[in-house]
Amino acid sequence: MPKAVRFDEYGGVDVLRVAEVERPVPGPGQVLVRVKAAGINPGEAGIREGVFHDRYPATFPSGQGSDFAGVIEEVGEGAGRFAAGDEVIGFTNNRASHAEYVVAEVGELTPKPAEVPWEAAGALFVAGTTAYASLRAVAAGTGDTLVVSGAAGGVGAITVQLARHAGATVIGLASEPNHAWLADRGVIPVAYGEGVADRVREASGGRIDAFIDTFGSGYVDLAIELGVRPDRINTIIDWAAVAKHGVKAKGNGDAATAEVLAELADLIAKGALEVPIARVYPLAEVREAYRELARRHTRGKIVLVP
Repeated sequence: MPKAVRFDEYGGVDVLRVAEVERPVPGPGQVLVRVKAAGINPGEAGIREGVFHDRYPATFPSGQGSDFAGVIEEVGEGAGRFAAGDEVIGFTNNRASHAEYVVAEVGELTPKPAEVPWEAAGALFVAGTTAYASLRAVAAGTGDTLVVSGAAGGVGAITVQLARHAGATVIGLASEPNHAWLADRGVIPVAYGEGVADRVREASGGRIDAFIDTFGSGYVDLAIELGVRPDRINTIIDWAAVAKHGVKAKGNGDAATAEVLAELADLIAKGALEVPIARVYPLAEVREAYRELARRHTRGKIVLVP
């Protein structure tokens, strides 16, 4: 029988298990995808821990996962342009992609270009659309200087590349081991920690137009200190700072479309965007994958492979 990640109660990584399940059946307008790769995300850990119970309650037993890429195995009635054997990148809102098979709506899929590696394709949706929405929120482009916190993380690594592609000068806050990677992609690396405000001012020449916070831990306060207007600050994690300063909080839900996914995949295919993969785990090691994610020190994405 096919396998899928499940959890029966809120808790730490130890509540996760890989269970045998019935093979899903696609309905009208749906397809069944054999998953080749599926990214993991901090939001999924938050749901599993019960942090988002009021907004996104779980129904037990719960599945997990939004991102995936794979091969269509079966199509339901009215599946349109998709057929069995097609390679696709997609997403699901049903917490179901951390599995060997997932059912998806045709509107949640885009063809996978041959040039896009499976791991990158499977990790693209949440991080990629969050980065896309964040950059759109602060409108950073040619002539702007943008600062990104957590610049080498899952979302940050995509954000800095999209910003450079849009023509912005980008300062990336990251640990020293990630500075060479950022510099190779045209980003000005700056170490975080004590004295960061002075280092950012020096790197920017004193002009900072926009700030994207992907990490939390006071970076919105830093942006305000650096003189960035609240309407050009976006955070994907610090809700208290949103209430305090009136900054933006645009994220995955603000760009969660197959069209955006296709645009990002096309950039990867053309060599204009990279999704760095920190590590690939087999589905059976889902607990260890989330333990590594919780350390918050990976460059890029962690991926599960069934």
